[in-house]
Amino acid sequence: MLAALTGLGLSTAAGLNAYIPLLVVGLAANLTDTVKLPDGYAWLSDGWVLAIIAVLLAAEVILDKVPIVDHVNDMIQTAVRPAAGGVVFSATQAASQLDNSTWMTQHPWASWTLGIGVALIVHLMKSTARPVVNATTAGVGAPVVSTAEDAGSLGLSLVAIFFPLLVIAALAALALPAWWLIRRRKAHRTARAQRLPHPSS
Repeated sequence: MLAALTGLGLSTAAGLNAYIPLLVVGLAANLTDTVKLPDGYAWLSDGWVLAIIAVLLAAEVILDKVPIVDHVNDMIQTAVRPAAGGVVFSATQAASQLDNSTWMTQHPWASWTLGIGVALIVHLMKSTARPVVNATTAGVGAPVVSTAEDAGSLGLSLVAIFFPLLVIAALAALALPAWWLIRRRKAHRTARAQRLPHPSS
């Protein structure tokens, strides 16, 4: 249960920002005993790897706040964010020791599949909603929404590691703005279709 919640929270965070959960997991494993990385994932806590992730995060934070550029960045991140989701879900399998579950450890493909799937779904929602935000706010909303997404990714990553039982509540809180953005996109499409000239019969 706790392992699944931790992995779910981290992979969801990766769908918003690929590098924040990677950095949080790596730092937690490097500086604390909270995260014990399984065999094959020790590289995630290496100082050089963390430095590279930090540089990539800095670039992501800047690029994602520039209208149009954020759309191009989302296209690139279509591969990166799901991969990060698979990594963080798999790298925290050690949390299964807390609830005496070994199934995830014995079936590593499952954690990768779940992590990739969850991160991809969140990423697709994010990349679909962003053009609507840019169009309806003339680009002004891009940095605001991006900052909220970064904060959500960081908060969810911390909650997933230190307070996994709160992941469900955190996901519910994130679902509300996602639902609002989806409704906004549908309304935008409807309004756009009504403005288009109809061919004469």
